[in-house]
Amino acid sequence: MKALKSFPLWNHLFTILMVITAIFLGWQLYTLNVLPTNIQTPVLLAITLICITVILVKIEFKQSKNVSMGALVVSILLTVMFGTGSYYLYRTNGTLASITAIKNTNDNNISLIVLKDSSINSLEDLAGKKVGVLKNIDKGGTEKALEQIQKEMPVEFEQVELDSVPQEAMALYSGAVDAVILNEAYRTNVIELEDYADFSEKTRVVFQAHFKTSATNEALAVSDVTTKPYNILISGNDTYGDVGELSRSDVNMVVTVNPMTSTVLLTSIPRDSYVPVDCGDAYACAEGQLDKITHTGINGITSTKRTVEKLLDIDINYTFRVNFSSVTNIVDSLGGIDIEVPEGQAVETFYADSTLEGVTEGWNHLDGERALSFARERYAYIDGDNQRVRNQQMVLKAIFDKATSPEIIVNYTSLLNALESAFDTTLSQDEITNFIKYQIQAMPGWKFETYQVSGEGSTLFCPSLGQEAYVTVLNQDTVALAHDKIQAVLDGKDADEITEPQPQETETNLYQQDLSGAGGYDESAYYSEYPEYYDESQWETTVTDESGMEAGVIEDPGYEADSIPEEIVPESEG
Repeated sequence: MKALKSFPLWNHLFTILMVITAIFLGWQLYTLNVLPTNIQTPVLLAITLICITVILVKIEFKQSKNVSMGALVVSILLTVMFGTGSYYLYRTNGTLASITAIKNTNDNNISLIVLKDSSINSLEDLAGKKVGVLKNIDKGGTEKALEQIQKEMPVEFEQVELDSVPQEAMALYSGAVDAVILNEAYRTNVIELEDYADFSEKTRVVFQAHFKTSATNEALAVSDVTTKPYNILISGNDTYGDVGELSRSDVNMVVTVNPMTSTVLLTSIPRDSYVPVDCGDAYACAEGQLDKITHTGINGITSTKRTVEKLLDIDINYTFRVNFSSVTNIVDSLGGIDIEVPEGQAVETFYADSTLEGVTEGWNHLDGERALSFARERYAYIDGDNQRVRNQQMVLKAIFDKATSPEIIVNYTSLLNALESAFDTTLSQDEITNFIKYQIQAMPGWKFETYQVSGEGSTLFCPSLGQEAYVTVLNQDTVALAHDKIQAVLDGKDADEITEPQPQETETNLYQQDLSGAGGYDESAYYSEYPEYYDESQWETTVTDESGMEAGVIEDPGYEADSIPEEIVPESEG
């Protein structure tokens, strides 16, 4: 009897809840604005009509217990459906707001590092000890760290100046110093050295200084991402965790999108490409000096973007910054990806994690960790970094295919969780929602094209390391061809139509000065600034390349003066 008496109350309660959740769902659909008008309007009308119908049925048949009971069940189900839909739309809105929030600062972390078995456990223990500091590299960061140490605990210790990051590690291992001050952005440069691969396991951080530096990474926005072509730079940091942490940019890929022709061109630049660095607003950066492009990530994504713009003579409209965690989390949230490994490119185990199963020829289903290892693999291939670039392009395409497939509905919740901290971008929330709307309405059959610039291996001086390291001296024909392919897609053509560089009326950038045979730069003037590393007598300044352009070449002992060795493999890489 009590249940019958309380029945009208429950009926009224869920009628109210149904209306509230319906209004909230409609509001979320309207504000998120991901549905085309011709779909959104009917959806909103349908939600309204369903609610009105249920209410009218309840009023008309309120004397019929069976009808009223059925209407109550329907209102409960609709309340749950509308509420769930509202929640996911609210989460989607929040996720888009998070990843499109423009960050005006870079996070810098400078560590005081000691050996694991050191007696130094606090700043107080530094008294009278020797601390290694970098003499010319990241001087600003070192000064900030020393200031914070003294502010935290005024203590006197001896500073030992060292020329390079590897020298710091060597001094710490040998006992020449008791501790070192090192920017965490340089940690990966240390652990890639064979002698210090165990650096993270063999050391510990006693103190870490944190400070922020300004970062201005503004979009060169197009008027409409659904009709106008544009370039996106994807910069992949070699770190786990916070995507905003400064670190090397191991993935440098320009994604050229032309929505009118449904064409996407992926242009990759090898991480070791030896290019003049544009620092942008970076802190303590070697402006204009030749260094590996991966090291520009240490200066922030603005530096990477401006360096790529000058290299390829293009404008970058937007940027995406990701890291190792981004790849693993996104791939896992999608339920894995499928990639097709060409004949001869099978890998038994990955160098990044030998415990993981490699890939076989043909189709492979990869989870996040295997997808990341596949994208990082280079030692298993004769073509080394060039094949790694191709692997990265395959992984990106596979992620795009999975994310735009109907399967995304099943994995939507986990994808939202992954995206919240997976990357940051200068695309605005409106631009992203407009693109999603375009994808839903037009359902374009995207055509993917790929290209990569290439060059020859050498061992040259890198300012960010303070010593020589393995680099890729780019072939300028491939750089020019990359520019022309990108321009072709922007102009509505296929990149595949461009098979050779188009003649230029004037020099477009400083990369026109070629090293004979290697397609690099006239570096003799640059290296003359570093006599302690190079003997200027080795340079032959009157050599010309095939195009007749005058260029300088290092005359390496055992090689002809007019050529660069096909490959010079260093003992270690930074």
